[in-house]
Amino acid sequence: MPKRAVVVVGGGYGGTLVAEALDEVADVVLIDPREAFVNVAASLRALTQPAWAHNAFFPYDSLLVRGRHVQDRAASVDVAGVVLAGGGRVDADFVVLATGSTYAYPARPRKAESSIAEALGDLQHTHSELASTGRVLILGAGPVGLELAGEIREVWPDKHVTIIDRGTELLRGFLPEVRAELLRQLSALEIDLRLDTRLVGLPPVPEGEAAAFVVTTDNGEEIGADIWFRSFGSRVNTGYLADGRLVDLTADGLVPVTDRLTVVGHDNVYALGDITNLPDPKMATWAQTQAGVVVENLRGQLLGSAAHAVYTPVTERSQRIFLPLGPQGGVGQIPTPDGVTVPAPIEVVIQRKGRDLFTARFAQRFHSA
Repeated sequence: MPKRAVVVVGGGYGGTLVAEALDEVADVVLIDPREAFVNVAASLRALTQPAWAHNAFFPYDSLLVRGRHVQDRAASVDVAGVVLAGGGRVDADFVVLATGSTYAYPARPRKAESSIAEALGDLQHTHSELASTGRVLILGAGPVGLELAGEIREVWPDKHVTIIDRGTELLRGFLPEVRAELLRQLSALEIDLRLDTRLVGLPPVPEGEAAAFVVTTDNGEEIGADIWFRSFGSRVNTGYLADGRLVDLTADGLVPVTDRLTVVGHDNVYALGDITNLPDPKMATWAQTQAGVVVENLRGQLLGSAAHAVYTPVTERSQRIFLPLGPQGGVGQIPTPDGVTVPAPIEVVIQRKGRDLFTARFAQRFHSA
């Protein structure tokens, strides 16, 4: 008897977990326009340490032993399959939507369709540009911007690094002592953090290119730098659902899901990660947690039972994070078995993420360990 078809749209953190986990029990097709999975956290170190850069990329052709990767975009999805942007259709018994968000370079390659070689070439060029400068400006003080600053400081301790953000505090919603420790480490690294600061306009030079410039804040202060990076403006990838053939998106362009992570109105279509209307932070850790529930429910359905696993959205008390500032620093918080969230010791942050940025974990998932 042929195995039932599961089509996973999106090869990010959650999508690859689902595809790999179901490869033995279903006919899995992974649809993604890229040649390889990009580990966003590792791509920041790939910028500052070119010899390490290959660790950020994992080719999809090593993910599935029995299934296959279709290198294309989804143009539309319905209850029975996916229409491809390049033409053709992939029929499915079950569909998993896991297309995530689009992030600015260097967290993601400049073009989604870039080959590994092209992406590495871009990173090498930007590394050379960055190496030639003395003053770096990062716009956005979220986890990506902060981690980028830490990676830059690790390689070039003498560069002047400025981070600008319009928010009034870092890591809103996380433990006060974690936020205080983050501020302490940023100060010790002599990173110039400007919160509650707005610019009159973006820098007048291209991102990631060495060229001296001055930006002006809304209170008239001028800040000079030689290169800049954008760490804000991510957007969810749900455009292929805008035709309404599968579901009506929310006003924010998100996919409404049930507590079993099925798309509202369809028991055979799932969604996870950034694109859902769940209150969880738009972070890889929660996409992968949700992916575990999707895998459990799909395994049950493939064996003829109903989807029973229920997903409980994160609360402020259970939020977890590992935010390294280079391989030797950073902060984090983790929930304990009794439900209390506590700061993570710096040694745990380094061990769990900072040292290899999850490279070993993804090497195992992609069968390249």
